[in-house]
Amino acid sequence: MTSSAAPAAPSVIPPALPVLAEVVRSGFVEGHHRGSLVVLAADGSVERSLGDPAAPVFPRSSNKPMQAAAVLRAGLDLSGERLALAAASHSGEGFHLELVRTMLAEHGLTPADLQTPPDLPLDPVEAETYLAAGHARERITMNCSGKHAAMLAVCAANGWDRASYLDPAHPLQQLVHQVVEEAAGEPVTAVGTDGCGAPLMAISLVGLARAFRTFVLAEPGTAERRVGDAMRAHPEYVAGTRRPDTWLMREVPGALSKMGAEAVQAVALADGRALAFKVDDGATRALGPVLARALRLLGIDAPVVARIGHAPLLGGGGEVGEIRAAF
Repeated sequence: MTSSAAPAAPSVIPPALPVLAEVVRSGFVEGHHRGSLVVLAADGSVERSLGDPAAPVFPRSSNKPMQAAAVLRAGLDLSGERLALAAASHSGEGFHLELVRTMLAEHGLTPADLQTPPDLPLDPVEAETYLAAGHARERITMNCSGKHAAMLAVCAANGWDRASYLDPAHPLQQLVHQVVEEAAGEPVTAVGTDGCGAPLMAISLVGLARAFRTFVLAEPGTAERRVGDAMRAHPEYVAGTRRPDTWLMREVPGALSKMGAEAVQAVALADGRALAFKVDDGATRALGPVLARALRLLGIDAPVVARIGHAPLLGGGGEVGEIRAAF
């Protein structure tokens, strides 16, 4: 019997992207990580590009500043650590979880209202400690719980339906869509579902770098500037004590930094210079070396850059190689 179903459309294989990082073990190059990158000058023009930074990507958690700005535009009064946590991929450290619980309680909510998937803390050290204490995966420990707490809180404040707060047609998610397009200066080309369940808007890497530039150059008091200022003032709430985003925002004055899953990274500096990149195979191990090289292209050579770029390969428990930038 033959099937009447139409054959699946063949996948389109794009041209090979340039190598952003190479994997070197014992002096032998054993692998490569390809991708696209863009660097913007202070005036917003493209200063350098590799690969295809005009192609749409899912920025994953690098979209979180825009989501937090939408929460502010919708009327939620957040500031300081609370606003930083609303834009966070937190590590699941105790101070993160305590503040998520507080934010929920302040609006008559509980962790049971979160629609994040149950997960372990993002930070491996925290995950080991958490499991050793006999805990199981919870919704609150998922790294996006701060963002979800803020989304639920603004729904409670506005009388919006909380059960459907992750529906792309929900008023809040429609506002997020608008904020992403405005900040990126381009239309959203696709809407998907992020790992946390929230709608995910696709934009180009150029648009992502432009958006981060917007968040550092916006007028004081605007939603975008408030988010950018809160993230830079409280970077440990955006990431965690052992995370490169925290280190960079702590040690480079005025820097705004946010990584995303599948090896996405965006950074803006106080003068409007910005960068965004994506490692095509999603290998987060390449993030640090690529970010460090991109920061040096922007003229940043602070000690933290070497710290971020250090990505050793181990053999027999010792360091036998590295992942290094290749551009």
